[in-house]
Amino acid sequence: METANRPSLLERIYSWENLLNAYHEAASEKWYRSDVVAFSANLEESLIGIQNDLMWRTYTVGRYRQFYVSEPKRRLIMALGFRDRVVQWAIYLQVNQELDNGMIYHSYGCRVGKGTTRAADRLQYWAEQVDRKPGPRWHYLKLDISKYFYRVDHNVLLGILARKYPGEDGFLWLMRVIVCCDHTPFGLPPGKSADEVPPSERLFEVGMPIGNLTSQLLANVCLNELDQYIKHELRAHYYVRYMDDMVLLHQDAKTLNEWRQLIEDYLNNVLHLDLNSKTAIGLVCRGITFVGCRIYPGRRKPTPQAVKKMKARMRYIAKEYEAGLIDFDAVDATMQSYFGMLGHCTTHGLQKWIEKNIIFKRRDSDLSQEVNTWT
Repeated sequence: METANRPSLLERIYSWENLLNAYHEAASEKWYRSDVVAFSANLEESLIGIQNDLMWRTYTVGRYRQFYVSEPKRRLIMALGFRDRVVQWAIYLQVNQELDNGMIYHSYGCRVGKGTTRAADRLQYWAEQVDRKPGPRWHYLKLDISKYFYRVDHNVLLGILARKYPGEDGFLWLMRVIVCCDHTPFGLPPGKSADEVPPSERLFEVGMPIGNLTSQLLANVCLNELDQYIKHELRAHYYVRYMDDMVLLHQDAKTLNEWRQLIEDYLNNVLHLDLNSKTAIGLVCRGITFVGCRIYPGRRKPTPQAVKKMKARMRYIAKEYEAGLIDFDAVDATMQSYFGMLGHCTTHGLQKWIEKNIIFKRRDSDLSQEVNTWT
């Protein structure tokens, strides 16, 4: 909130020190890209331009570059130019910590020190705990929101921000400019996928672009409302969320079914969102599918879909390396990422498949070598 002795939030966002820090964050590991080089060539002028646009509230969002990715599932990605990414980092640096402090501990998506591995660790720990309890076997409730990023209601989201930042009219103006982009619709009709809807039929009043730094932050801000409801109104003890993927544990399946209905009502009536068909209730001892794993008391293993995608990705980077299109550091980063995740899972079959099928070779005469470091 703005006070007489403290600059407003918008003023802190466009302060020179914050913009310079935002520039370094946005450019990190991307210094070679042409748009970064062009911005950096006239750095002072470029940052002053952003500062003036924010100061006089003339900032508008640039055009999005749109493309599809298929990992972990087919999604429409919208990428902004470097200038807009600096603005997004400037916002993030000023509000992320405060917003993060208001979130529940067991929300693991897009937060520093969290992530899929820790989310799976926590659910597995709880599964072991409840499986040892005397009495009836415990049940889980698995919830997933339908097309979450494409269905976030702009008015609901901006209303949440207005309650969190009363009196910060400048900041709320900036967030409205970003959320309610006047030239690119982000939303989809209920039940539709991004590749089923032509751009002319996308919706302006809902949706956030996957690819924006602010979208990751605001996705958590919106669902934190649901987290608070589940923890404080339903008083659920065993509850974990990774973005729009949620699991609750309880010994009584009837209670979980009642919670499912109450959560669905809250989503429909308060956040204007819907659950999808993946919502299910089952026994904890039979395993819970969460963040790409099947989690059991005492162990977990990657889902068949996750294994299939890992194998495809490993084959792809092996071909890229063989053709000399990527270097060993890029290969190593990908493999270390996978093995870091697989180190927490039961994966004997996958390990044997990797040993048998994945060997990295270079065609280059001066780099004629085989690399099989990880097996």
